[in-house]
Amino acid sequence: MSKETKKTMTQKLRFPEFQEAGEWAEKTVGYFFNFDKKAKKAEFFDKEKILTVKLHTQGVVKNERATSLTGGANYFKRRSGEFIFSKIDLLNGAFGIVPMDLDGYVSSTDVPAYSFKENCDPIFFINWLKFSYSKLQVERTGTSNTLKRVSPENFFNLKMLVPIDVSEQQKIAATLSSLDDLIAAQSEKIKALQAHKKGLMQRLFPAGGETVPRVRFAEFWDAGEWVAGTLGDICKITSGGTPNRAEKDYWDSGNIPWITTTLIDSNIINEANEFITEKGLQNSSAKIFPKNTILMAMYGQGKTRGKVAILGIEAATNQACAAIILKGGFNTNFVFQYLAGRYEKIRELSNSGGQENLSAGLIESIPFAYPNIKTAEQQKIAACLTSLDDLIAARSEKLEDLKAHKKGLMQQLFPNPNDIDE
Repeated sequence: MSKETKKTMTQKLRFPEFQEAGEWAEKTVGYFFNFDKKAKKAEFFDKEKILTVKLHTQGVVKNERATSLTGGANYFKRRSGEFIFSKIDLLNGAFGIVPMDLDGYVSSTDVPAYSFKENCDPIFFINWLKFSYSKLQVERTGTSNTLKRVSPENFFNLKMLVPIDVSEQQKIAATLSSLDDLIAAQSEKIKALQAHKKGLMQRLFPAGGETVPRVRFAEFWDAGEWVAGTLGDICKITSGGTPNRAEKDYWDSGNIPWITTTLIDSNIINEANEFITEKGLQNSSAKIFPKNTILMAMYGQGKTRGKVAILGIEAATNQACAAIILKGGFNTNFVFQYLAGRYEKIRELSNSGGQENLSAGLIESIPFAYPNIKTAEQQKIAACLTSLDDLIAARSEKLEDLKAHKKGLMQQLFPNPNDIDE
């Protein structure tokens, strides 16, 4: 698995100290790994110590669904520092390095692991694979289309270009790792801000069954209890619709923004992914809602149901979006923040059945409390929480900039695997 041929490569970016180091060599993926060390079969193991590999290069984690796995499969102990991948989902980015805290955990033969050679840099290889996995031309075999697998043999025989001098591998790895550290630090800052906001919301809004928040701005200490009721007391709930997809003149050349639940994510919606025509609007239950309408996802995949957003534009919606039209005297951002803070409780209201959904009636029944001095205290709370949202958004933008910078750097440091001749 370590055959070598000559390959000429013009690199877009190379560190100065390696400018005269010669061309990278064509190797197979197997060049990086030891194959003489056999994994030890785990005859007995704690079902709480099973690994899984997340998709899209998200790394190796404990398998939280381990108790649902069958006991008849062959499981093997994995060691920290080993490369591990899913045969089924390698091409979906399911690979990583076993971390220290999961040393001695096990995985099945469908999630094999291999140790790196000492003269190869593991971080260089992982970053090359992160850059290359979606472009790899590797056969998947099996009788089922949904469970076709990439065999280790096919994977390890893939060609790649490698700097033979391990110090160049290490230089590239260190550069990309430093960016990973910045990305991780920025992610932690965002998580900390989000946790701070969540905790603040729990104190700024009354707990269930209470009418006074635990934390109140000084000017409102003596303002009395909040008014308790339901969301239906302060608003009208309606929804939109979907024009017939078969009627092209309902969609083609449309200029009316049309919103679906995929855009609802505790945010302000300023643009649409789809548009409908005036004819489509007139011939369906779709309707145009004004700017500052609060939208709530009544159903949707995964975590969508129960999320809220504010329309930053006039737009129509589909029938899965509940439009919350507030009565006069209520601050849009206050209500939005209140509902965002009740996300988990709102999801618990959903109907049981084949798919858990919300309805207009259930949304109207959401417990809702508001300060008796409506505008001033509502505005103060909304402004406080919105300022945190702005800070989180700024941090998130910086995070995306760092990720884009790393992606661009990888495109210059690594050759495209498709450029290698077969």
